[in-house]
Amino acid sequence: MRRVALVTLVVHDYDEAIRFYTEALGFRLVEDAPRPGGSRWVVVEPGGDGTGPGLLLARAGDENQRARVGDQTGGRVGFFLHTDDFARDHARMTAAGVTFLEEPRHEPYGTVAVFQDLYGNRWDLLQPAGH
Repeated sequence: MRRVALVTLVVHDYDEAIRFYTEALGFRLVEDAPRPGGSRWVVVEPGGDGTGPGLLLARAGDENQRARVGDQTGGRVGFFLHTDDFARDHARMTAAGVTFLEEPRHEPYGTVAVFQDLYGNRWDLLQPAGH
């Protein structure tokens, strides 16, 4: 069986990224291990079952990578966070200070609203239709 296990997200700082993803988005910290040269292997994931891809939070290592932080997909929504209870998660995330760029809307595929992470990357919070 093959699956996407991790997606790299370039960040400015490990600890601020861990705080945002665990506290504001409710992800869980899976791994935080030191690596050579002062870097770390930091993995967070939205669920506890390990079936979906996690995020590898990678600190930008040079100017080229720093320039990509917050704009890894050229301003497009690049990440999709599915939920089984949109209202619950939208309210919790809003209370935690997450910036939503629009009001929730109902589409044929589900209830959705675009938000941005602490660096400006765009995400969909999405409850698929029928869930």
